[in-house]
Amino acid sequence: MQTTLTSAQRRLRVHWFALRLAVTAVGLLGVVLFSSVVVSLIADDTQPQQQAKQPAIDLKSTPVDLKLPPLENAPPAAGKRVKQQLPERRETRLFHALYLPTDWTPNRRFPVIVEYPGNGPYSNQLGDTNSGLVEDCNLAYGLSGGKEFICLTLPFVNSDKQEHQRQWWGDPAATVAYCLQAVELICKEFGGDINRLVLCGFSRGAIACNYIGLRDDKIAKLWNCFVVHSHYDGVRRWPYDDSDAASARTRLARLNGRPQWISHEASVAATEKYLADAQPAGAKPLGDFTFVALPFGNHTDTWVLRDIEPRRDVRTWLRTQLKL
Repeated sequence: MQTTLTSAQRRLRVHWFALRLAVTAVGLLGVVLFSSVVVSLIADDTQPQQQAKQPAIDLKSTPVDLKLPPLENAPPAAGKRVKQQLPERRETRLFHALYLPTDWTPNRRFPVIVEYPGNGPYSNQLGDTNSGLVEDCNLAYGLSGGKEFICLTLPFVNSDKQEHQRQWWGDPAATVAYCLQAVELICKEFGGDINRLVLCGFSRGAIACNYIGLRDDKIAKLWNCFVVHSHYDGVRRWPYDDSDAASARTRLARLNGRPQWISHEASVAATEKYLADAQPAGAKPLGDFTFVALPFGNHTDTWVLRDIEPRRDVRTWLRTQLKL
């Protein structure tokens, strides 16, 4: 026997059915949202800490306003970037790149930016590349803008082959010795100011600021300040024996409170944490650190070839440190 429903009862059943559908939909949406959050957290946890919040900005969308001068086989001169060898290395394939600024004259003293290359050959999904070669380094020249600073790009010494080591360190002791000799040469013959030496590097070169630049007391005393872009000695393990945090902290102790500009694409959180953990309680600061997360995801030193705020900031910082 069928029951006849009143219009009010029919409306009530429609409302009840709609309510059940809504509750079911909300429940399914909650499950989807929860699953998405879990997947997102898992995905983020697989990324290196420095890259956890990589922005979508592509640096290559910003035009360059500087171009690295070609490396010439020519005598050093103002505005030229030339290939040069230490006298005792002339029978080898080892050389460095020397740039004298456009305002260079032989009777003035100029601050010197010393630079180490990244690893190479390297490329990534954003189209960033790095050759690992001395001749392709951009950081020192971009920091200087081509004037007021001498730029000196140094090799990592492979003692067996007597050539530049494109990946990692070759012979660190020989690399330190090469640096000391090259700096002495530039200060003696080209007006480099021994009291205003800057060490900089990108990627492997950034790690080298401490790994090579603070390797022993003699080389550590050279530097007035450091520009360290993209990676930092001791933050993570790399495929060489003394990349561990304890070894890196021994080198870091030679910094002795001096200034470092520390930048990285997207995030500097991992380096900040490492340095905070490395600071002994109650001790004087290990260094005067300036941390800058750059607003792009590109792993490259070519950001200094563009008129962007981080380049303006690091140039101001550099002039402040050197009292220019």
